[in-house]
Amino acid sequence: MSERTRNDSENQFFIVAFSSVSSVAQLQLFLGLLIIYLMAFWGNLTIITLVCLVRKLHTPMYFFLCNLAIVDFISISTCIPKLLTITLTQDHRISFHSCMTQMLFFLLCANGEIIILTSMAYDRYVAICKPLQYNSIMRKKMYIAMAASAWTVGALNSVLHTILTSILPFCYSHDINNFFCDLNSVIALSSTDTMSRKVFMLIETVIISFVQFLLTIISYICIFSAILKIRSSTGCMKAFSSCTSHLITVMLFYGPLMLLYMKPTSEGSTEQDMLLSMLYIVAVPTLNPLVYSLRNKEIWEAIVTLIKAITVKVY
Repeated sequence: MSERTRNDSENQFFIVAFSSVSSVAQLQLFLGLLIIYLMAFWGNLTIITLVCLVRKLHTPMYFFLCNLAIVDFISISTCIPKLLTITLTQDHRISFHSCMTQMLFFLLCANGEIIILTSMAYDRYVAICKPLQYNSIMRKKMYIAMAASAWTVGALNSVLHTILTSILPFCYSHDINNFFCDLNSVIALSSTDTMSRKVFMLIETVIISFVQFLLTIISYICIFSAILKIRSSTGCMKAFSSCTSHLITVMLFYGPLMLLYMKPTSEGSTEQDMLLSMLYIVAVPTLNPLVYSLRNKEIWEAIVTLIKAITVKVY
């Protein structure tokens, strides 16, 4: 254990993130992260604003998209500003309470996003497989309840893990081998046996992540089966195109997440863990607004509508 760690208060952790790279590389990292963060920040904020203000987007699909944008907005704003500060100032300290708060909000967003993605898959299933019943099934109370369940489960799960982690003893190393207060990285610092905690995390990951992922896959099996029965090639392409954005988001999110939390721990895996964490914390919130806007005519029309409305009010 380093002299620095021994002399510091037990109420502090040290985020090791990229501390071994040169000052030039630190500056490049800072600029790159800042650009990506601003893209994610404004991209998700734009989606939230459009869905809230443009009446045409007041549909179940865009309601879920708005919730997804809120989750991504909170998630990247929870982790990246601190990393930017560390990269710029080289002050790797984070207080115990700030670390637990960061973990709480990150877990809230991670769990919430899983259920929101499943809800979006179900929405697409009903729209394509049961189009005549869509309005009766996806009523306002229904999709609000689905979104509320995502936030409720996310909140309960994040509070549970944060409380259980906060009561662990950290008597030896306080160096977090990651770029944020990741649950696995913090638990690894505990001076007590955490095997039971790791088993509990694995079981919970299977129950929440794998079951939700399985429900998403089942939804898409039904969707693709219905699409293949459409005789018109135009109708087939239209139905498929309405799902591609969500499919891309699902693959971007679940791929690194499952690799990170379900792979066996091994020596020298820290860099790999950080890369996987970076993918779903930084890449996913940045790419989601692009995935849902670049190919979406309704989003572009909503942007034009909002700009026109603002212009009329100004002049």
